[in-house]
Amino acid sequence: MISRKISVEHLGAAPLPSPLIVFDDVCVLCSAFVQWVLARDHAQQFWFTSAQGSLGQALYRELGLDPVNFETNLVVIAGVAHGKSDAFIEVATRLGGVWRAASVLRLLPRAFRSLLYDLIAQNRYRLFGKRETCWLPRPDLRDRVI
Repeated sequence: MISRKISVEHLGAAPLPSPLIVFDDVCVLCSAFVQWVLARDHAQQFWFTSAQGSLGQALYRELGLDPVNFETNLVVIAGVAHGKSDAFIEVATRLGGVWRAASVLRLLPRAFRSLLYDLIAQNRYRLFGKRETCWLPRPDLRDRVI
């Protein structure tokens, strides 16, 4: 899957803040994940952008991903994009504390983790719902959303 260095110079954006989470902001599950991260990111290290926005779209195209049917959330750390379960593991371990235990998930074969991730991702709207409008952060968190 995705865990590779990406070139962002031609995306027309300033250097990407890092770590940057790219998520489907009409997906209830994906937005809940962002809110879960925000509640636990005491160091305020994570930045966020929607897959539907111009930066998210550019990143999906750069990685050869479908910019309409989002099959994964992404986390970009120091120019390296991680997707699917790798993205979740990277985010959780960077949150620190008890969340570092998520690193044990790396012991499971990536194919198995990807299969499980894909099952959830392909059914996320049916299982968790879809928003009619994009998720908006609270005013005190807006500066971390690009």
